[in-house]
Amino acid sequence: MAADVEGLSQVLRVRREKLEALREKAIQPFAYAFDRTHTAASAVADFEEAEASERLDEAGHGGTATIGGRIVSWRDMGKSAFGHVEDAAGRIQIYFRKDVLGDESFEDLELLDLGDWVGVTGPMFRTRTGEVSVRAESWTLLTKSLRPLPLGKVETDAETGERIVHSGFADQEARYRQRYADLAVHPEVREVFRVRAQVITALRQFLDNEGFLEVETPVLQPLYGGAAAEPFVTKHNALDQTMYLRIADELYLKRLIVGGLDRVYEVSKDFRNEGLSRFHNPEFTMLEWYQAFTDYEQQMDLVERMLLHVLDTVRGGRSLTYGEHEIHFEPPFRRIGLVASLSEALGTDVHEMPDEALVAKAEELGVPDLEGAGRGKVIDKIFGELVEPQLVQPTFVIDHPKELSPLAKEHRADPRLTERFELYIGGVEIFNGFSELNDPLDQRARFEAQASLRAAGDEEAHQVDEDYIRALEYGMPPTGGVGMGVDRFLMMVTNQPSIRDVILFPVLRSED
Repeated sequence: MAADVEGLSQVLRVRREKLEALREKAIQPFAYAFDRTHTAASAVADFEEAEASERLDEAGHGGTATIGGRIVSWRDMGKSAFGHVEDAAGRIQIYFRKDVLGDESFEDLELLDLGDWVGVTGPMFRTRTGEVSVRAESWTLLTKSLRPLPLGKVETDAETGERIVHSGFADQEARYRQRYADLAVHPEVREVFRVRAQVITALRQFLDNEGFLEVETPVLQPLYGGAAAEPFVTKHNALDQTMYLRIADELYLKRLIVGGLDRVYEVSKDFRNEGLSRFHNPEFTMLEWYQAFTDYEQQMDLVERMLLHVLDTVRGGRSLTYGEHEIHFEPPFRRIGLVASLSEALGTDVHEMPDEALVAKAEELGVPDLEGAGRGKVIDKIFGELVEPQLVQPTFVIDHPKELSPLAKEHRADPRLTERFELYIGGVEIFNGFSELNDPLDQRARFEAQASLRAAGDEEAHQVDEDYIRALEYGMPPTGGVGMGVDRFLMMVTNQPSIRDVILFPVLRSED
């Protein structure tokens, strides 16, 4: 055993020594399975129901429960011990007594540590301090923990009874990097990801009820498109071909509209080779949908109905707190024109400003990454500085410049603009939708204009996708489409400050 523990810290060494002691006593430290009768929460609920209906025995015991969970607290009192075990549903106190377990089983408790997984069977009762507990008649080790969890301390306010948790895991980056430990010691983090699952289920439920078909499109693509972003590049060895991880689902989903599937959606992982920020992770979750015979006005109405469905289903109300803001979702949401609102902020008509003046204003505002940016992108960046932070309540920003929207239809009332919207919540863009461009000749011209921007240095400009143009030539009906940043919306719903807080395993710099 000495070779196995050489170089380990004292804490880790002691745990390895306990592991060997368990094996010497023929106690299996890593069980194969365990049959539970209750979770921690259901055991408490069953006891309280029996207590309320006066079905306890003379000793105050309810029914017998078999619990499996991780030990998160321990108090040794000589011939007895109290501990709490925690499972996915909650935590419950366990009472161990030497005269109940017998000498050997009770002495074996000394080989347990915080973080170990155990199974316990015994009757339910309420302690003198009022806590529902299990009186252990038997216990079994399920998994020996060889590394201590950063559990911190839990105190109870003597006046209010409130549990105050002092985390032993305060380094935020370490929590992201060791999400398994973060989840193990922070029940509130587990709750964030339960809510995440509920939100995604509610989004699917809404679209399914609207008659949409869920589909899957390629993650690995020979040509990337559908958004302004840099891709991750890889190589398919057998084909000797460069491939890209998708940056969006749009072009493949619209190919399906051409094929006659008139309402389609996809919940997908997309990938953009971009920097990290509060609102950006290179791997993220998108929801995109496309509906034939609709335009961007109808899609804005659908987005409103979708959000109300999700909030009613998951939160039971149409308001949420995000940071210092209380956000209210009452339709119809406010609508403002991108150019009109930016012109108001600048005090001059954006359409009348020459390119040089726009760039100068962007530089004055300290906007980064202007090299190679076209007129549309510069306008978008200035808008991001001057207007976006004010869009706290749900606001549709509509009618974007044509240079900024190569996949949207020209605005039917102003050829300088497109029929496009973005929905901002809490100052952050969550949804992006169009009246989809379905004229293949116009689409080719837009792609070629984007190619000119790429040649001038804009690496995020769209490429010419000949196969997509060919699909449009077969004929795509009038179509409205929307993309939703699911992770950003979840930040709002769960009131989390960073996108990393709603992604289980966010991208991080190497530990080295």
